Amino acid sequence: MKVFIGADHNGFHMKEKVLAYLSKREYDVEDVGDKELNPEDDFPIFAQRAAIKVLGEEDARAILLCGGGQGMCMAANRFRGIRASVIWDEYEAKMTRNDNDSNVLCLPSRLFENNDGWQAILDTWLTTPFAAADRYKRRNRELDELA
Repeated sequence: MKVFIGADHNGFHMKEKVLAYLSKREYDVEDVGDKELNPEDDFPIFAQRAAIKVLGEEDARAILLCGGGQGMCMAANRFRGIRASVIWDEYEAKMTRNDNDSNVLCLPSRLFENNDGWQAILDTWLTTPFAAADRYKRRNRELDELA
């Protein structure tokens, strides 16, 4: 699985930690920016880069970080085929993969800047398979029809 990672200035420092964490666990990761801390950058460009990469590669996912996670999530979900979720705990990480086949994880960096709870979230989200129940697949098709 290829994992693309993007962050604006609010998620920049956490992105560096996430990249190191996933690389240590031998995930194939690619940084889609920002490459240096820029307090003036805007999250939509990084969400767009990640979404395009996920849609262009089989078995790919993305992790996006910004202050609250919501902006990245809104931007990523503009793309048909992207199912981005803001996640704050392991249970939600499991459910968004199991039920929704989430392919983009948005983390609120402000929530995790002083703790390592994000590590268990990443582990759960990256290892939980999609249940592929008929109703879940139908709902994902319906989402794509809205875009």
